[in-house]
Amino acid sequence: MSDNAGAPSEWAHTSPRPAEREEKVPFRAVTLFASLLVGLVLVGALSYVFPAGDDRMAAELLVDRNTRIFPYPFTIQNVMWLAFCAAAGELVVRHFTGRREGEQIHLGLLPEDDRTILRKRDLAPIYHRVVESDPERRYLLQRLLTGALLQFRNSGSVDQVNSMTNVSLELYQHEIELRYNMLRYVIWLIPTLGFIGTVLGIAFAMRSAGVMFAGASIMDGTIGPEMMEQLTGDLGVAFYTTLLALLQSAVLMFAMHIMQGKEEGALNTIGQYCLGNLSNRLHEERVPASGSGAAPTAGGRQGGSEQGRSEQGQKQVDGQ
Repeated sequence: MSDNAGAPSEWAHTSPRPAEREEKVPFRAVTLFASLLVGLVLVGALSYVFPAGDDRMAAELLVDRNTRIFPYPFTIQNVMWLAFCAAAGELVVRHFTGRREGEQIHLGLLPEDDRTILRKRDLAPIYHRVVESDPERRYLLQRLLTGALLQFRNSGSVDQVNSMTNVSLELYQHEIELRYNMLRYVIWLIPTLGFIGTVLGIAFAMRSAGVMFAGASIMDGTIGPEMMEQLTGDLGVAFYTTLLALLQSAVLMFAMHIMQGKEEGALNTIGQYCLGNLSNRLHEERVPASGSGAAPTAGGRQGGSEQGRSEQGQKQVDGQ
């Protein structure tokens, strides 16, 4: 009774109120804004490298410099470069997030030697240390430890702590998957933009061909090699958007799998850290059943006194 009454005061922790917390611009929003600026600078640099009238393949592939469909610089390729830089910025966010998550196990929040056994009375200082290391509970390790420590304080059961830890790890795994939803959408969007550019390019080439070949005939020489070269050139440019889109999406997909693997690896390390340094050290304090030891003693004393009185009465009868 005394342990339960004293536990809330020992485990009490005052978290900062929402009004008292420092207002900060989210790192993700700042990175998105910076990545879009980088994309604009990249488009400007490519436009400078490939000036108007440059008929090289690189100019058509990278920026569609001599487009006749859109007013430059509002081309499909330039939009894809902006989307590519935005996705790259999101990958940077995921990289730093995974690295910070992995660094939390080096804070020494739990004992790491081979001899320490943790009882319920030993967990209050650990709980305060965990909460103070991450007051806003942004990191997975602190959130997992907080839940496990509170679960053991309330139940005193190691099995329930292990069950809660397994459920929490599954939820955190799903949370990591959700963090990549927007990135997956952008990676899907880039090839879609490429296909749209290809369809528009083919449609424009067919329309131009209809205008050029109207009333023309190969027999009378009105259809010359210049017209055929222009038509095939328009068709070639139409497929450049798809080619660039596939290259960009391949690079982003490769980087996304690397970043997701790092985050999932950090979560796996966190789970092993909690299992080895918390769950395996917890000691259940089993309370003996009430009355199991006291009742036989009292009964023995009572039986002994009754036996003594009976023997004394028997002696009195024999004396008479």
